[in-house]
Amino acid sequence: MTNYSLPHICQCLTRIATARRASPLTVAGNRRQTGQQFVDSVFALARGLLDLGLLPGHVVVISAFNSDWYLEWLLAVTFVGGIAAPLNYRWSFEEAISAIVSVQPVMLVTDESCCQWYSKLQNDHIPSLRWHVLIGSHLPGYEKTRGALSSEELKKHYVINIPPNFLHAAEGVALICFTSGTTGRPKGVAITHSALIMQALAKVAIVGYSEDDVYLHTAPLCHIGGLSSAIAMLMLGARHILIPKFEVKSAVEAIDLYGVTSLITVPAMMADLVSLIRFFRERDSGKTRESVKKILNGGGGLPLELIKDAVKIFPRAKLVSAYGMTETCSSLTFLMLSDPMGETSIPHFQSYEHSKCHSVYQPEGVCVGKPAPHIEIKICLDGSSHVGRILTRGPHLMLRYYDKISARPSNDVNEVWFDTGDIGSIDDSGNLWLVGRSNGRIKSGGENIYPEEVERILLQHPGVKGCVVVGIPDSRLTEKAVACVQLEEDWQWYETNHELFHVKIKQHLSSEILHKHCKECKLTGFKVPKEFIKWGKPFPVTTMGKLKRDAVRNEVISQFRLLRSTL
Repeated sequence: MTNYSLPHICQCLTRIATARRASPLTVAGNRRQTGQQFVDSVFALARGLLDLGLLPGHVVVISAFNSDWYLEWLLAVTFVGGIAAPLNYRWSFEEAISAIVSVQPVMLVTDESCCQWYSKLQNDHIPSLRWHVLIGSHLPGYEKTRGALSSEELKKHYVINIPPNFLHAAEGVALICFTSGTTGRPKGVAITHSALIMQALAKVAIVGYSEDDVYLHTAPLCHIGGLSSAIAMLMLGARHILIPKFEVKSAVEAIDLYGVTSLITVPAMMADLVSLIRFFRERDSGKTRESVKKILNGGGGLPLELIKDAVKIFPRAKLVSAYGMTETCSSLTFLMLSDPMGETSIPHFQSYEHSKCHSVYQPEGVCVGKPAPHIEIKICLDGSSHVGRILTRGPHLMLRYYDKISARPSNDVNEVWFDTGDIGSIDDSGNLWLVGRSNGRIKSGGENIYPEEVERILLQHPGVKGCVVVGIPDSRLTEKAVACVQLEEDWQWYETNHELFHVKIKQHLSSEILHKHCKECKLTGFKVPKEFIKWGKPFPVTTMGKLKRDAVRNEVISQFRLLRSTL
């Protein structure tokens, strides 16, 4: 029997059906749905899933562009007690298969974003997979003879006014959201209804989301940031504007056409928005986007100059930065960067500005603000330093990694605290300062890049003797990956392939060759290093032979600074 005192993300449906009964709730291309139409569609899909045989605890993998259909599937699957597992459509097929196998789904839901997966899956037998459902347009390769269903077929027998009762999966799991593990391969994080609702309420309280918002879905619904803000807006009954994926021109057009009031960004998105809108301002005599009232930035800090540009272009917007991760159901801390009704709360803002530093990284780290009210954070100190591992606990945390029994080892003295894997400190005002990442991961454009994964790919090239991949500050991506490459004996390095037209050397390398090698080895696009440099000396190591990655990173940063100073 369902316990109705338990939290469930589908508790938003009653509010939507009343507050938005006859007014638009979702806009996706030429499609518009009122609140009542959307709720009826969720109920219809939920009934179809029950009739098909989907049971509580069954996993449904979804890989698709952002759309109102995607929102329907997230709610319908969880309504019947299923567990929705969004996949990143940008992944290679090999990464997708790794994720699918790890969660053993009974159903795969796809659209045109990953149509190539369909034919390949015919040759990869996954015993648990019973159904494949298509949403959106039917494309070549989606022949009905292969047994694929459609959303419309699942909905067709629904009788209006007889909604099913919502159910829970075991332990209250709602989603399996994927992040990258220590190996860089997809890693499923089990997130509960409770954690999602707590995160939504935190965003309502701190960012100020409201039922009057017109929310533009800029972040993909396969990412925890996009998911958590979407659920917050569904809980409020706000209006949703959905574009398939972030393309800066489409985003700006949507802002202007629909009077968008709220959106989320990562630094790369903000940089693109600023660049295009600045161009439009020059053309349109300084027009700003005054409908935008709230911008939440995640996936890395914003450089000061980008904050200034954003404030000019969105003069009425509260600009908030958040720090978090998939395992904490999105945001742990929030920092007010700009508020038209108040003043910035960046500690030492003036000294940061006067430093003329174009990176978010400072000697003491980067301030990421204070934790949300329901979140506890502490620093596990190492020795006498005030800097240590950032730990957290509270109802925002994941239940566990999906294929693990427990999220923490039982013999850990801090077993009730979750180790974020990041290093930082807390100042006298309660602000968290992020110093670095204990596992060396690179945060680039909102995506995680693990150096070891990229290094293994590069070492497969016969001309590469050794390599180290580091992240260096970048004004657009927050960090960009740079590969430092040692060559095998008798191999030569050329800066571009253009130089090779005049030489007859078979054993040669260039940035272009290594970039192509990464692609041929099916390394996902955002993980391919933005720069390759020849490293002509041994990599620095400790007395125990451990790589001193920070020393390599600092030298690369120095080289780039020197290069910029000579231009």
